[in-house]
Amino acid sequence: MTVYIDPPRWPAHGTVFSHLVSDTSVEELHEFARGLGVSERAFDRDHYDVPAHRHADAVAAGARAVDGKELVRVLIRSGLRVPARRRPAKLAATLTRRWAHRFPEHPQLGAELLARWSESHRVYHGPEHLLNVLEGIDRLTRGAPSAELVLAAWFHDAVYDGRAGQDERDSAELARQRLSGPDWPANTGQRVADLVLVTVDHCPDPRDLDACRLVDADLSVLGGDNEEYERYRSTVRREYAHVPDEQFRAGRAEILRGLLAKDTLFHDPRAVTLWEGRARENLEREITQLVAA
Repeated sequence: MTVYIDPPRWPAHGTVFSHLVSDTSVEELHEFARGLGVSERAFDRDHYDVPAHRHADAVAAGARAVDGKELVRVLIRSGLRVPARRRPAKLAATLTRRWAHRFPEHPQLGAELLARWSESHRVYHGPEHLLNVLEGIDRLTRGAPSAELVLAAWFHDAVYDGRAGQDERDSAELARQRLSGPDWPANTGQRVADLVLVTVDHCPDPRDLDACRLVDADLSVLGGDNEEYERYRSTVRREYAHVPDEQFRAGRAEILRGLLAKDTLFHDPRAVTLWEGRARENLEREITQLVAA
């Protein structure tokens, strides 16, 4: 890995900042920043903002000084660059538009759900994951998903406190409460809650097409390209930052081996076509990295 830093030219908070990036791995970028004593609060999706007075320290620690244009080229070549539309402000606007287009009569519920997805303690289970799931559903349904399936995507991690199983049950109960009553078609709340509960174990009834598509879209990140999978892997590790490295690697490898042991990772035939092959390549590569670390 090589870490790069550009000149401190970006004004903010009464000083100017450099950008610190990696040409290989976001996780290794985090390790470099920790060694430098730069807070993770300074991380902005694909780079760290480093104040001017720490520029020389970064170079002394091994960062390669380059101009701004070369730093951008490095980030693009690395595959780690986060497109503008995936940044928080753009994500919020995109998700707001999506909700308003599908459920224009319920703006307050959309705002509540987006606020939940944007909670500060979330890393992987945030707005980008929600958009990924919604886009995955669009691909699986060729742009014509049922209202219940779209609502299940919005609610499936609406409650997230890091309690596997309980978070899904609480999210399902929230859907049951918010989607019951005269403003929604009969049984909407119960149907959406039932779909959300399938994400506890990702084992849908194969006869329930919406359930299959929800869990497939939820796991579609496994079949992303190298850039997408690297971002996913990095955010998952950050979400479990409280777990020691050795314990995390062992537990993560066990989970990934369990996924690979399945006949297929996905259920809808279109999902298998879209994501199965690359997902298995990504999982095998990560297991190799975990074991070698």
